Amino acid sequence: MGKYMVELTGRTKTAIVEAEAGKSVLELALKHDIDWLHNCKRATCARCRCIVEAGGEFLGDITDAEWNRLEPEEFDEGYRLACQATIMPGAGEISVRNKPYFKI
Repeated sequence: MGKYMVELTGRTKTAIVEAEAGKSVLELALKHDIDWLHNCKRATCARCRCIVEAGGEFLGDITDAEWNRLEPEEFDEGYRLACQATIMPGAGEISVRNKPYFKI
């Protein structure tokens, strides 16, 4: 099995990094010094909101915490919370962009 990559786009920096099963999108972004907006890392602030541009099927299921913070139509549009969206084992190519509600 080959290595799969995740493209992470923060506020001003984009990087393509190796997918790590079990890690959240936010954990990967922070590990690779991507300027990803966040406050809490546990789904209470929703500042890590992101849009999955490709590979959403390679992320874990939407969590209860996400259901509590995002609207159903946001999920339909591809939005997730980066702190909750975890990379699945054997994942394929994924592309995620930090998309907070407000620009800071």
